[in-house]
Order: sequence, then C-alpha cells, then structure tokens
Amino acid sequence: MDKTILAKAASYCAYQERTQQEVRERLKKWNIYGDETEEIIAELIAQNYLNEERYAKAFAGGKFRMKNWGSLKIKQELKRKGLTDYNISSAIKELDKEDYEGELMQLIQKKYESIKQSEPDPWKQKQKTARYAISKGFETELVWKAIEKVL
Repeated sequence: MDKTILAKAASYCAYQERTQQEVRERLKKWNIYGDETEEIIAELIAQNYLNEERYAKAFAGGKFRMKNWGSLKIKQELKRKGLTDYNISSAIKELDKEDYEGELMQLIQKKYESIKQSEPDPWKQKQKTARYAISKGFETELVWKAIEKVL
C-alpha cells in the first residue's frame, strides 16, 4: 500500500465526512483499483477517518436544519449514497422529534402564507401546502395533522 496515497485519502476524508462509495470513486480517479482500494479503505476506517454512521448523522442533521428536509427524503438520499439501513435508521433517530414537528409547522405556515395570496379556494390552499411539505420528505400523516393544527 502506497503511504502517499493513504495520506492523500486521509486528508480527503478529514476535510469532510465521506462514504466508502465516495472514497472508492476518488481512488478510481487516482488510478487505484482492487485490493489496494480495499486496503486503503480498511486503514481509513481503522484510523477513524472514515465512519459511515458518523457521516449519516451529520448528513441527516445538516439536511434537516439547512434545507428543511423530512426524514423520507433524507432516508432516500442516504440509501442512494449506499449506506446501510442500520446507519440510516440511527441517523434518523438522532433528529429531535420536537424540532422535527416544529420545523414542519413553520414550513407549512410559511408556504400557506405564500399560497394564500394567489389561491382563493381554502381546500386548494391546503392541498398545495400539503403537497409542498410532502415533497420536502415529511410523512403524509404528519403533514395532515400539522395542517389541521396550523390552519
């Protein structure tokens, strides 16, 4: 195993959290293949540069706080990135339930206020608001409960 490649990969992982899939793709760009790739990834895990559970928790928290994503959208994206169900579920459990519901309420209130101007029909206002919240990855049942509370 080439120590300079390991150091380069370690600094790549130290810069921000990465998945094994992202590291494999980067190593391919550096023309590293096969067993050497696996050795480097194993060494990065051993040295704690690479931790997919930590990545999943950071990703879920960031997307929830910064982009107001719901758990369904977060799960879908983490699955797409090749993470295990265990890592995904532990990341979703990290989201605070009160913050989650509070964020959903704010999202609904804000969207409703913007729709109210252009849509006179109250039923359509609720439909559009619900569709928006669901598209952000919030659970349908939670969205409708929140709409009933807020509107």
